[in-house]
Amino acid sequence: MSTVVRLHRDLPAPPDKVYRAWLDPDLLRRWMAPGGLAVTRAEVEPRVGGRYRIWHDDAGTDVGGFDCEIVELEQDRRIVWRWGFVGPRRETEPRFDSLLTVTLAGNPAGGTALTLVHERLDDLAAALPQVAGGVGAGWASALDKLAEVAA
Repeated sequence: MSTVVRLHRDLPAPPDKVYRAWLDPDLLRRWMAPGGLAVTRAEVEPRVGGRYRIWHDDAGTDVGGFDCEIVELEQDRRIVWRWGFVGPRRETEPRFDSLLTVTLAGNPAGGTALTLVHERLDDLAAALPQVAGGVGAGWASALDKLAEVAA
């Protein structure tokens, strides 16, 4: 299993709208969940060092989510996170940290070329190979939803 996920998407919205969709909790609730999961709560402190937390629900059951920290922000161009995967008991269960980088660039059609690189997934792969194995598909699903929300 690869411990690096790389995806590229051309989105119909300009970079400023796509950037905002990554940092606005109301927008995140609409797209930051793969497949049939739902986001029940999103907290964002949109600054370097700020917390970034997502709670997921599957048919009424808390299934965990993400407990992250923003490590780099470049307005409308780039966001880097320490990306932590957590279970439903996020305060007492282990967090599996990784590194997520999203880069945005305007394209000639007025949209955004988005590049996502999710790396350092080794700890997650060792502990929860089934979760790590689904990271690429999970991001692909979430980015499909992002394309709709950002448009």
